[in-house]
Amino acid sequence: MTTAYDFTATDIDGQPRSLDEFRDKALLIVNVASKCGFTPQYTGLEKLQRDYGDRGFAVLGFPCDQFGHQEPGDESEIKNFCSLTYDVTFPMFAKVDVNGDAAHPLWKWLKDEKGGILGIDAIKWNFTKFLIARDGTVRKRYAPTDKPESIAKDIEAALA
Repeated sequence: MTTAYDFTATDIDGQPRSLDEFRDKALLIVNVASKCGFTPQYTGLEKLQRDYGDRGFAVLGFPCDQFGHQEPGDESEIKNFCSLTYDVTFPMFAKVDVNGDAAHPLWKWLKDEKGGILGIDAIKWNFTKFLIARDGTVRKRYAPTDKPESIAKDIEAALA
C-alpha cells in the first residue's frame, strides 16, 4: 500500500526531503501561493502548526503557480515572503505542479486517494488541503474555502 511517507519532494532550500521523516505524524498537505485571495490562510495554517506540532502534527506547504500566476517568485522569494509576512515555521517545499502531466507524484496520489466534488479529481485552486492520518493514508480533502481553523476538530481526531 502506498502512503504519504513513500514520497520525496524537494524542499524550499533545494534539498530532497523524504516524507518518511514525518512517519507516524498527522499531516496537512496544502498547495499554497503568495498572491492569492486565500493567502491569509497562512496565519491559520501556522496556528495549527503551533497548536498541534508538539502532538505529532505538521503542515507541509507546497507552492504552486498553476492558478492565475499567483506564485510568481522563486523559492528564495517564497521563503522570505512566508517568513517575513506570516512567520511560517512549518516545512515548505519547492514549487510544484499539482495538475497535469507534470504534476508531482505526491499530488497525483493525493488526488487519486481523495477526489474532489462531483468526482472531479483536479485541484481547483490554491489552498486545497489534504489531511493525512498517522498511518500515512489520506483521511480527508478540503476545499480552498475551508479555513484552517475549521479543520482543528479533524486534526484532533487524526491525532487521537
